[in-house]
Amino acid sequence: MEQAVKPRQPLYKNLFVQIIASIVLGILVGYLWPTFGIALKPLGDGFIKLIKMIISPLVFVVVVLGIAKVGNMKTVGRIGGKALLYFEAVTTVALIIGLVVANVMRPGAGMKVDPATLSTEAVGNVTKNAELPHGVDFFMNIIPESVVSAFATNTMLQVLLVSCLFGFALVKVGGRTSEFLIEAFDHISHVIFQIMGFIMKLTAIATFGAMAFTVSQYGMQTLLAFGKLFLAMTVACLLFLLVLEGIMRVFVGIGLWKAIKLVREEIMFAFATGSTEAVMPQIMTKLEKAGCHRSVVGLVVPTGYSFNLDGASIYLSLALVFLAQATGVNLSLTEQLILLGVLLLTSKGMAGIPGSAFVALSATAASTGSIPVAAVALMLAPDRIMGNYRTTVNIIGYVVATFVVARWEGLFDRDRAMSVLSGHGTVADFPADPDPAASAEQDVQSLEADSAYKPKPLPEA
Repeated sequence: MEQAVKPRQPLYKNLFVQIIASIVLGILVGYLWPTFGIALKPLGDGFIKLIKMIISPLVFVVVVLGIAKVGNMKTVGRIGGKALLYFEAVTTVALIIGLVVANVMRPGAGMKVDPATLSTEAVGNVTKNAELPHGVDFFMNIIPESVVSAFATNTMLQVLLVSCLFGFALVKVGGRTSEFLIEAFDHISHVIFQIMGFIMKLTAIATFGAMAFTVSQYGMQTLLAFGKLFLAMTVACLLFLLVLEGIMRVFVGIGLWKAIKLVREEIMFAFATGSTEAVMPQIMTKLEKAGCHRSVVGLVVPTGYSFNLDGASIYLSLALVFLAQATGVNLSLTEQLILLGVLLLTSKGMAGIPGSAFVALSATAASTGSIPVAAVALMLAPDRIMGNYRTTVNIIGYVVATFVVARWEGLFDRDRAMSVLSGHGTVADFPADPDPAASAEQDVQSLEADSAYKPKPLPEA
């Protein structure tokens, strides 16, 4: 019997098409009616707050269930260790690419900015005078004041710590108590994904509001004034994506473009809003459906939000050399190597700090002794657009890291991944495969069907 052909979804119902249309419409509204565009800011902000509302409980149940299903603390430790090793290597490459592109393209040359004319007050308003934690302080900040405060403040590393401890304890307790709690958390995860499905229906509206506000507030003049800087950032990001393409081909055996298509809606939304946290739940869901085991997804993605900031790493190294060029500071090769070493520290743990990019820029500039700290104020105007670059590359970096670590640890279903990545690109078309014996051709009809998903049994190590 021939299989019935599934009718194609109308183009206007495709989430990716809706987001693209919202971005274009938002740009037009922001350019033609800037006052109205600024008034649309709550559309984007409200959506991001709705998503952030469920991030902490989502990470908690995913990590706990992932650890419980692995049932082996050594395996979880290996996953975390391999993830951190990968993060350090790849972000170092991102920093080097930013430095090289800045030296070759020289986006700040000829600007001749006098640092004495700049004020650090505006930067202080953005950063709220926050400082990057160093050494012992960084690790102490991972420990929350209480379990409740970790979730109340949405501090990702603290939530991850609580989740891991709870998961380890669940494995250690075992027995009927453990089985009962695992089943309960499984049901809770279904509810959380159902809530996410409700919120995602507002994606196009939120994208429109965020884009209209961005163009209204900063205008097209900013794009023209800092055109060479934006071009240099574009080149640096494209070069880094070529590196990720090589990593995906060598370590996973899958092309990067297929991975990008998997999260294309999330990439476009993050580009429009400048927020990566708002798409974390959707990314975790899609990666799990694409063959990465829940334990890997639950550990790598949240940890990556603090340690795998590829786009931010490119931005920091490029921006610092740009500021040196703009203020007439000639950095020697030795000084740039020292700058790279400092950035390896300041680029980590930025997530959750107000104005984190400016905090890291200020801290690094101060450590060099040659780049005026006041010059950081130059980045206030182009930062929102540069933030779009950062979030886009960061998201792609999270996806690649998860695939690599899952394959490295042997917790990757490549057949399932090829089936998903070679098929449709939206969540609604992904094979749910709730039963290990079910056909891989079975499709999820809508985002709400995410709640029916259960991962395949863990392959034997």
